[in-house]
Order: sequence, then structure tokens, then C-alpha cells
Amino acid sequence: MQAPSLYIVSDSPVHRADARAKLVLLLVYSVGLLFVGTWWGMAVAAALLSGAFVAARLPVRPVFLVPAPAYVLVAVTVAFNAFSYGPDAGMAFSAAGLSRGCLIGVRICLLVWASLIVCYATTSTQLVAAFLWFLRPLRAVRVPVDDVAMALSIALRFIPLIAVEYDQIRDAQWARGAAFDEGGPVRRIRAHVAILLPLIVGLFRRADRLAEAMDARCHGLKK
Repeated sequence: MQAPSLYIVSDSPVHRADARAKLVLLLVYSVGLLFVGTWWGMAVAAALLSGAFVAARLPVRPVFLVPAPAYVLVAVTVAFNAFSYGPDAGMAFSAAGLSRGCLIGVRICLLVWASLIVCYATTSTQLVAAFLWFLRPLRAVRVPVDDVAMALSIALRFIPLIAVEYDQIRDAQWARGAAFDEGGPVRRIRAHVAILLPLIVGLFRRADRLAEAMDARCHGLKK
């Protein structure tokens, strides 16, 4: 069975743009987010992301609803920043920590959404070719650029498989009575552990089978 692809077919300007330009813009956007420390700056970054999303003409669910594990990470980040432990006061709530945690959480979400927009608007072949073009000068210092590009291609192939397996495990756990949308944040995070553990184990199994298949085909053997 053919592996699912992240690419969503569309005739938008973002889809038609060169993959190298999209990667450069994503890099600039990601680095810029790391230096944004105010809510006004985050609002500008969110506006830029909204413009790219509208221009890409992508559906809402793949971009904003699929990356559920990232939202779990955001919830943990906000919780750890909102509550601080002191030797005298014990566990105490901090409004400044909550604001800092929310700012970090928004930054994580914007990074994930921007990366997904690029992945959904660019085929894996175009992404690998763009990375190979950027890494081409490293051949002068004998860096195995082709091997790096192949590793990237495999990693991109695993991303949609992870999303599919996540949905399958979540549906299976839900059928067994697991509740992922009930209770407070801590209870919801604990409920998602029943998804993440089988998902991680499955990824290691896939990686092991892939390594055995590549070894059986004598990959990397020098002539």
C-alpha cells in the first residue's frame, strides 16, 4: 500500500512558488519568532501566518487540528511556567509565569502551523530537491549530501504515517472507553499518554524494519 502524502493538491500561488523560496521564508519566519518577545510581535507573526494560510487555500483541519501532540506540549509548557515551586511558599501560581508560558505556547503553535503549511503546499520530491540544492556546496568538503537527502526523504515519508497511526490509535483507545476531551488539562494529558506510548513503540518498530530492509539491499556498500 502506498504511503500517504502530506501534499494537498491546489493551484494556489503558494503551491506554485519555488520550494527553495518557501524553505528560506520558513527559516526566516522561524528565526524571527525566536526573537519576538511581545504580544504585539506575536500578533504580527500570526497575521503573516494567516495571510500565508489564506493564500495557500488549504483546509482548516489538516493544519490546525491534526497536530494534537503539539497542543499537549503547549499545555505542559503553559502549566510549568504558570506554577513555580518555592521552598517557603511551595507550589504557587504566577501571573507573569502564565503570560510567559502562553507566549511560548503561541510561538510553538505558529512554528508548527507554518511548517505544516509549507509541507502541505510542497511535494516531498520538491522538498528533497530543494534541500539537496542547498547542501550541494558541502560536497566540496566530502559531506555525503546524497545520503543526507535520502534520510530527509525517509523522514518526510514518516510524517504522514505518524499522523495516520495517531488517528488509528486514538480511535482504538476511544473505542476502549478512553476519554480525551473530559476533565482538566492534567487529566487530558494523562489520557494522551495511552496514545503516545504505542505510537513511539510503533515508530521504533518501523525504523527497525526499515534498517533491516536497507541492510538487506546492501545500502551504503562502497563499490
